[in-house]
Amino acid sequence: MHLLMILTALTVAYFLRITFTSSLGNWNLRWQRSLFLFLFPPLLLGMTAIALLCMGTQGKMGNFHTGGFSYILALSCLAFSGILCIKLAYQGWGSVKSARNCSVINIAGREVRLLSTNALFAGQIGFWQPELVISEGLLQTLSPEHLETVFAHEQGHYHYRDTFWFFWLGWVRSCTVWLPNTKALWEELLILRELRADAYAASQVDRLLLAESLLLVVSTAPVLSETFCAALGSPGIERLEQRIESLLSQPVVIPEMNFQSWNGFMLALLPLIAVVFHT
Repeated sequence: MHLLMILTALTVAYFLRITFTSSLGNWNLRWQRSLFLFLFPPLLLGMTAIALLCMGTQGKMGNFHTGGFSYILALSCLAFSGILCIKLAYQGWGSVKSARNCSVINIAGREVRLLSTNALFAGQIGFWQPELVISEGLLQTLSPEHLETVFAHEQGHYHYRDTFWFFWLGWVRSCTVWLPNTKALWEELLILRELRADAYAASQVDRLLLAESLLLVVSTAPVLSETFCAALGSPGIERLEQRIESLLSQPVVIPEMNFQSWNGFMLALLPLIAVVFHT
């Protein structure tokens, strides 16, 4: 019976993931759909594994006896996920330490970390309280007006705590690389993250200046992983086209967090109900 639970969860997870198709349109609808398809399958699998651990290796579910194989399988999966989380946290902490080794300078009343490189880079690095890091090359290339748009964009990332939330999303990505469309959904969430930060910045600075800054900075390769760093220069031609088109069109309205949109995730808790029927 336990193996049947595992197979059911895998079937549902696989089916949901293959339904994803990248599309343009309303930011809010894209975000909710992509986040649900990205998170719900691993959450369902995780709750199934936890339910199996709670039921143990002895007992019955209805007329079906349980065994140790499914218990060991669930324990192994959860342990593997835990190891990946620790590994990712260690890598993230290494990025934070590297950022803190950079000298602190004051630009237009803002304290930022200065990265010694000619690459054009600006990004928030950290977890819940990230720090803004900019490169020497960026300071030498951009005018004060363009720098202001960069600061506004990065403030958007700070406002939405993108480095913190995308650390956990990055962990989910590492755990579910074997599921269909994991990479496509990750890329979709990254572009939506940048569109949100662009919209935040566009409400405070000139949209055309922001687009010009984006064209200059996005052409360079990323300095750090996007799991730990929310940078202006998100790479990729497709991302660049979407962001420029969004900046040149009507302002994007980013809605506040609506907890009702999370109601669908409650269905992932269904495997825990099976614990009640375990004797």
